[in-house]
Amino acid sequence: MTKQRLDALLTAILQSHEDVADILFVTGRVPLAQVHGALKEFPLDEGTGLTEEQIREIAVNVIDANARLLEDFETRGSCDCSYDLGDLARFRVNVFKQNGRHSIVMRRLPAEMPTIEGLGLPPIFHEMIREKNGIVFVTGATGSGKTTTLAALLNELNNTQELHVVTLEDPIEYLHPPRRCVFNQRELGKDFPNFAEGLRAALRQAPKVILVGEIRDRETMEIALTASETGHLVFATLHTIDAGQTINRILGLFSKDEEQQLRQRLADTVRFVASQRLVGKIEGGRLLVTEIMGSSLRTRETLLYGEGENSSFLDIIEAGSTRGWHSFDQELLKAFEANLITEDCAMIFSTNKNKVRREVEMIKKLRDRKELEGESGLKMQSSPLSELRSGVMPAAPAKTSA
Repeated sequence: MTKQRLDALLTAILQSHEDVADILFVTGRVPLAQVHGALKEFPLDEGTGLTEEQIREIAVNVIDANARLLEDFETRGSCDCSYDLGDLARFRVNVFKQNGRHSIVMRRLPAEMPTIEGLGLPPIFHEMIREKNGIVFVTGATGSGKTTTLAALLNELNNTQELHVVTLEDPIEYLHPPRRCVFNQRELGKDFPNFAEGLRAALRQAPKVILVGEIRDRETMEIALTASETGHLVFATLHTIDAGQTINRILGLFSKDEEQQLRQRLADTVRFVASQRLVGKIEGGRLLVTEIMGSSLRTRETLLYGEGENSSFLDIIEAGSTRGWHSFDQELLKAFEANLITEDCAMIFSTNKNKVRREVEMIKKLRDRKELEGESGLKMQSSPLSELRSGVMPAAPAKTSA
């Protein structure tokens, strides 16, 4: 398959469905497009699935004889790169082996630079870019939109502040245009050999803000913490699902002897932990659900001494609602109350399932009372959800004397 045929195939797939997110090439299957989390087939003219040779040819065009990518593929079984489809689209690509054969996943990157408002991120994300130093972790599973969220944060910086920003990415997904900030975007393999070396070099490049595409090992984490301690604002991602797991993952990178010193460093440098998930919406598509933990006296004490019975990160987050913090459970309940997601979705993605189940039942009771009011045509005294949660029912109307 020539590059021209590959480009024509990719163009046809993108035009076949709205909101194509991923394109998959698997031996024996026709090309697959992921749309809102569901796979859609794209039949070929021949009416048969792709052969191993065809997928190998696609891989050759994508890798484009890059020596590092070829070495990664042979030694590690996979490689990451980017692919441009002219002005139509850009892709982040993973070429990998499965059962001795080639497979390819191409994730479509949005053409427009994402914004905080456009992604529906909570207003507290604006506070993250106002930090002058420290480290901000954006976490979540693969495909949850971490890179897109970070791009939105850097885009907001670019529009509001005059700073030098160095990014370390694998691969570069969003190209930030020159506005108020000066960007130096570096790609793994092309511009630096590994994240630790790239981050070490970044400290000598006079940035104010550093983006680390992913922290994968102890050395990179050590240098990132050092950068955050020496006047830099560091944004980094981790493949963790919530704040508690993020801190535990960081602690797990270091030895037990280093734990107390590491806890002190985290208490001094962690500014925010923002975790995110994508969940299915009732009307189709996916909803971004976030969990936000910031820095406070309670947060720093828990980072320093560890979680206890009355000082878990989840409790601290839910108690910080006045600061704009919130847990996944709080956001899921809010989405369920607004009829954006189903009850099953809320339960599947919840953390404290027993508590969420009780809250869901209260929301359903409130809905039933509102429906009864509408059907009867009577003006009943409404009971807000807070009253149902507290078990307080509306008082009966007082009798009037004749």
